[in-house]
Amino acid sequence: FKDFGGRRRFHGEVTTVSCYENNPLVRAALEEPGRGRVLVVDGGASTRCALLGDNLAEMAATNGWSGIIVNGCVRDSEDIARFDVGVKAIGTHPLKSSKRDPGRRDARVSFAGVDFEPGSYVYADADGVVVAAKKL
Repeated sequence: FKDFGGRRRFHGEVTTVSCYENNPLVRAALEEPGRGRVLVVDGGASTRCALLGDNLAEMAATNGWSGIIVNGCVRDSEDIARFDVGVKAIGTHPLKSSKRDPGRRDARVSFAGVDFEPGSYVYADADGVVVAAKKL
């Protein structure tokens, strides 16, 4: 995972979205007050489109999200770097995602050998990501 956001270190309570090449639930989550949480998005490691762009990253920063971890791609990476929110993703892609299938919200997601449970806590920096069942 590479860093794209303006915040390189971030942590918070986990909430999740599972979606594949579509991001309506990502937007819906980031429209909510973040309260320092981290949105973990399992996009199935697709590199065929982006699940997050500058508008959603700005919304996340404005609404108080600490960070977003995307098992997929982002777009508008230079603009995302200007916002005070952590963003980790596997890469970039200029194509927007579709809006056809919203996916699932607040379900356990697993990728990169890690299980992300809603309500657990994630700690991220330039060295990687650590998940804990309780706040550390």
